[in-house]
Amino acid sequence: MKMVNMRIAFYFLVSVMILSGCDGKYTPKPRGYFRIDFPEKEYVPLQQGFPYLFEIPVYSEVLRDPSPLAEPGWINIHFPANKAEIHISYKEVKGNLFVYTEESRDLTYKHTQKASAIEEHIFMNPSSGVYGTIYLISGNAASPVQFYMTDSTRHFLRGALYIRNVPNIDSLKPVIDFLVPDVIHLIETLEWNED
Repeated sequence: MKMVNMRIAFYFLVSVMILSGCDGKYTPKPRGYFRIDFPEKEYVPLQQGFPYLFEIPVYSEVLRDPSPLAEPGWINIHFPANKAEIHISYKEVKGNLFVYTEESRDLTYKHTQKASAIEEHIFMNPSSGVYGTIYLISGNAASPVQFYMTDSTRHFLRGALYIRNVPNIDSLKPVIDFLVPDVIHLIETLEWNED
């Protein structure tokens, strides 16, 4: 009997200590994310053999598009450390520029369901004959930036940055903020290869 009373007293004492430690002001810790270390920005020219030229980051690799529907000039610029890719597709313009620009716009606006905003920015570089539109997509969309560039008579290039991870803007924002300037640099250094 004495042993039973001691157990009850022990459990009662432990319960009182636990309950007295809770003052009702519990604040959960915010969810944390892994720290990501990014390399220094440095660029090299894309190797020859494409109808376009631009500079790519040294921490990326160029792969031919593996899709069976891929056409010549379609590549993926892969960022292995960030699980990201810039999909580049190229078409020769033959009086069908309007079709290509509308297809590009439609593909961008398919992200409307998950996007909180889509900003359109016009890009013009008359010295290189490069004109187009850059779409910055905010929110939990799979592609934070898309673009198309053209000389309006012969060349049409479309690009889209994809992060190969579950879209969660809170955890992906540092990666997106790091990679968007690389996409912009690609666009700013774009030239048409007339060879």
